[in-house]
Amino acid sequence: MDVSNDELVALLGALSNAKAPSGFEDETLAVARAFCEGWATFKENTLRDGLITPKNFTGDKPVLMLDAHGDEVGGMVKAVLSNGTMSFVELGRFTPGTLAGQGVWVRATDGSWVRGVVGVKPPHFLSEAERASGRTALILDVGARSYEEAVNAFHMGMGEPIVPDTAFSFDAARGVALGKAFDCRAGVCAMLLALRELSRRDDLPVDVVGSISAQEEVGERGVAAAARHFSPDVAFLFEGCPADDTFCTPDEVQAALGRGPMFRYFDRCMITHPRYQRFVLGVAFEAGIAAQTSVREGGGTDGGPLHQLDVPCVVAGVPCRYVHAGTAICRVDDVRAAAEVAVAVAERLTSEVLASF
Repeated sequence: MDVSNDELVALLGALSNAKAPSGFEDETLAVARAFCEGWATFKENTLRDGLITPKNFTGDKPVLMLDAHGDEVGGMVKAVLSNGTMSFVELGRFTPGTLAGQGVWVRATDGSWVRGVVGVKPPHFLSEAERASGRTALILDVGARSYEEAVNAFHMGMGEPIVPDTAFSFDAARGVALGKAFDCRAGVCAMLLALRELSRRDDLPVDVVGSISAQEEVGERGVAAAARHFSPDVAFLFEGCPADDTFCTPDEVQAALGRGPMFRYFDRCMITHPRYQRFVLGVAFEAGIAAQTSVREGGGTDGGPLHQLDVPCVVAGVPCRYVHAGTAICRVDDVRAAAEVAVAVAERLTSEVLASF
């Protein structure tokens, strides 16, 4: 695949830094739109799905849809309180305990972004009951001292989105990236790189399109609309999946950093199409691309809604440590490998292969 590490890292960094929780995917789409300029048509629907049609699309071949969701876990302002702080709800689900003290960005009603913090009561003020339970209420704070100041000076308002304040960084000597929203911006990065590579081919057995689906973190809502737009015959999904190599015993690790994308057989929303999965894993082995497999007891992906639309799909998960928290870790070699598997699969998805599914 013709992409340098510098270009891959620059794209991953721009996507990670985009402030785009569920329902507010605009900044992710802006990065993707700029990347697609010159080789694809980029459209948005009302859900904020990004719909990408490369210029080599013929309309005469079976359609392979590459998908990755553009949203991230975040929050939304619920109410501005009399003391200037705010209550909020989560968009998606953060790992319990990770929000306390987290720096955040809060969008103001004028469209700018204001830095704040998820405040937590200091230990000096905890009651005995709070000490015993280990729980205390979280508040959103941008430094305002009253409702009036929060609304008039800081332009805070109900319904405004919130994301972690975490800047992307990359350790070039070790190939390690740190940042927010790798679930699923690592997947979006791999999807865009694979799609651009495939847009340069005129001998593919399939037409390949791309979807940056919206609102996955709140119930996989956007991918069905994208599928209705493209009517794909088959799909290849990308995810930023939770790595388990710092939690499991060595015998049970199924999503480790540095071992390539993870292809799941099962999660809470689907049983992966067994013949398609077998084909993809065989292609990865034949092409010499690292890959790993898993059986997941929790979690779900856009694969669930696609299965209900009778679209066979597999999910290439880029292992990311500590997703659904303010900062995650991934390795760029795994992002590259996920894209390379998709390219190799698209090259081999003949009509005969599709018929065998």
